Amino acid sequence: MNETPLTLRIVLGDYPHTLPLKRGEIASPWLKLDFVEVKPMHKAFKPMVREHAYDASEMALVTYFQAKDHGKGLKLLPAAMLARFQHGALLCNAARGRLTPADLPGKRIGVRSWSQTTGVWMRGILQNDYGLDLSGVQWVTFEDGHVAEARDPPGIIRARPDQDITGMLLAGELDAGIYGAALPRDERLQSVVPDPDAAARDWYARHQLVPVNHMVVVTEELARANPQAVAELYRLLEAGKQAAGKQGPIDTAPFGKEANRPCLELLMGYAVQQKLVSRRLAVDELW
Repeated sequence: MNETPLTLRIVLGDYPHTLPLKRGEIASPWLKLDFVEVKPMHKAFKPMVREHAYDASEMALVTYFQAKDHGKGLKLLPAAMLARFQHGALLCNAARGRLTPADLPGKRIGVRSWSQTTGVWMRGILQNDYGLDLSGVQWVTFEDGHVAEARDPPGIIRARPDQDITGMLLAGELDAGIYGAALPRDERLQSVVPDPDAAARDWYARHQLVPVNHMVVVTEELARANPQAVAELYRLLEAGKQAAGKQGPIDTAPFGKEANRPCLELLMGYAVQQKLVSRRLAVDELW
């Protein structure tokens, strides 16, 4: 290897399995990771897709599916960064009356963007587990997706720039809203799925996986020019996970192709149902 370490610009969130890398406790003699801090994390996805602003980046899976579908020159590493159960992500304003999934036909539901991965998971659960016809709901989005060519399907409404999900929920302009990791701390906003923790346990018993939101991507330029660097990056990420140890009884940061295959297959099926990609991409195309 060269005496001067190769430097990769990379964006990763702060997780137990990434902090050892960020703190320099795990390092490579020939590969240096130049961490770029972007908060909230989803703000890194658009520049990565559209400009290859970094050599490697955490990325939401549906953004990556669409980037792959539109030939954006990215490759997926089988390294999960963020996974969580999604059943509590859909909230209604209980002060205006509690809703359950059975009450959603004909209602207005907000989501940050149609391609938001949490939204895709939540809609997939509603459609496949609760029998909701997604076309029978008026969907309201607030942002474009990160892949410019990927447009919202017909019939979806865009909120005004001065509107936000929580404000519209509290005002009665939305009946429900899908949130990401930052759930609002307002006791009026309650889960549409009754007892979401129990529902998530039942879902896990059936699927034996935790819905992964984010994994790591690298540019195709890097993968072609220096596959050894990509392999070393993966080794470092894996070492970070090993250093963090188990974070609970369920692995919420699966590593490896086979460990991630069932999740990717399920989410890809949801993406096809929701017309987010032009065809079903095989998992082995994604790496």
